[in-house]
Amino acid sequence: QVQLVESGGGLVQAGGSLRLSCAASGRSFGRHAMGWFRQDPGKERELVAAINWSGGTTHYADSVTGRFNISRDNSKNTVYLQMNSLKPEDTAVYSCVSYYSGNYYGPLDYWGQGTHVTVSS
Repeated sequence: QVQLVESGGGLVQAGGSLRLSCAASGRSFGRHAMGWFRQDPGKERELVAAINWSGGTTHYADSVTGRFNISRDNSKNTVYLQMNSLKPEDTAVYSCVSYYSGNYYGPLDYWGQGTHVTVSS
């Protein structure tokens, strides 16, 4: 059974940083693209960042480009989201996702339960 477990969320002041982690288990992590979504109540769910199987290709939402960085360590079955220069509008539940294939152009197949990020002004 595939499991994605996020950690690293919390409360931070605007301008601060957080690093989210997502530990995966249950299958060959290095064969699948990974990503991070976020959703705040009343807003649409947004793909924040994605990374291909090797870490060689990444994608970012315009709203986080230049501030967030997605990376992965296939030896640790873990994907990370480094979030810098945080803004109150980054407040959301952040969920780790895996893709069916090694690239993030295809369908998603698993979701984590999410971790809360709150950015105070």
